[in-house]
Amino acid sequence: MKQKQDGLEGTLDHAPENQIYLNINYLKDGQYRLNIIHKNKVIKQTTFKKKQ
Repeated sequence: MKQKQDGLEGTLDHAPENQIYLNINYLKDGQYRLNIIHKNKVIKQTTFKKKQ
């Protein structure tokens, strides 16, 4: 049986500026939730829809 992936996670060692860009070109169409975490606490949560 194939296991479904729950989510994707990534880390940044050092951001060169005060801006972070998220490229969603390769995501499938659908609704997504983005959580921004600082010191193991969610400080910002937003949802967005990817349409073709």
